[in-house]
Amino acid sequence: MDPSDSPVLVAATVVMLRDAPGGLEVFLLKRHGLSDVLGGVYVFPGGKVDLEDARLDMLAHLDAPLHALHAALGEADLDQLTAAVLHVAAVREAFEETGVLYAQGVDAAGVARAQQLVREGRSFDEMLAMLNLRLAASRLQPWSRWITPSVGGVMRKRFDTRFFIAAVPEGQVARHDDHEATDSAWLAPREALRQYWDGLIELAPPQIMSLAHLARYDTVRAALEHARQRPPPVVLPEAFEHDGVRIMCYPGDELHTVRQRALPGPTRLHFRNRRFEPSGGFEGLFVL
Repeated sequence: MDPSDSPVLVAATVVMLRDAPGGLEVFLLKRHGLSDVLGGVYVFPGGKVDLEDARLDMLAHLDAPLHALHAALGEADLDQLTAAVLHVAAVREAFEETGVLYAQGVDAAGVARAQQLVREGRSFDEMLAMLNLRLAASRLQPWSRWITPSVGGVMRKRFDTRFFIAAVPEGQVARHDDHEATDSAWLAPREALRQYWDGLIELAPPQIMSLAHLARYDTVRAALEHARQRPPPVVLPEAFEHDGVRIMCYPGDELHTVRQRALPGPTRLHFRNRRFEPSGGFEGLFVL
């Protein structure tokens, strides 16, 4: 396996959640098949941080002080502005990819107006200023941090991505944009993994592991409360080959350089049967 020489791009993702009659559900987007990043794969809304994200007037357009957003991320070596920028990028990407706007006091008409301004060529920060909106950054709960391995990743591009979880705002409807994403679905985490297992959808390892983690919660509230009780784990997968089989290992695995477990579920995935799977079969995704 050759190392990637690509620079590591900083990114942010929102794992959007809702309570349904059958329990907690997650919103997934199908990336356009021609995308150079995970084309055809179902992912959570998100993308790389833009320079414009740092130009936002944080005091005027965030609902929480910078120190509170910084504290929530639990990264001592991160400055407060960068922590705020990550939240802004996550909200912006969710809005661009799903039409959902995490902002105070926004109803369906307000979202429609925001979308119209962006279609007219207004930037995200211009739209917020024109509508005098404050982003509801405090509704995003830091969940995990995933760093693409330099060797053996599923794509050549590398990302350092903060995953946030958040309930979809009441009265708003998440939709794919028919541009970067061609389909979307609300699915229970276990059902999404079952569809992946049956070959109905494609998932990348970070989504597989995140869905396996979220499958342990019955409600959005339970997932959010658990996330608030611990710092977001840092996950830097390490890839190996054994007997011709590619293995993706996670912290806590005997082959991984970090021996402390970061996530519940399996500590390694094997690429076989044209999919990533744990040693114990489908149920192996849900081990403690």
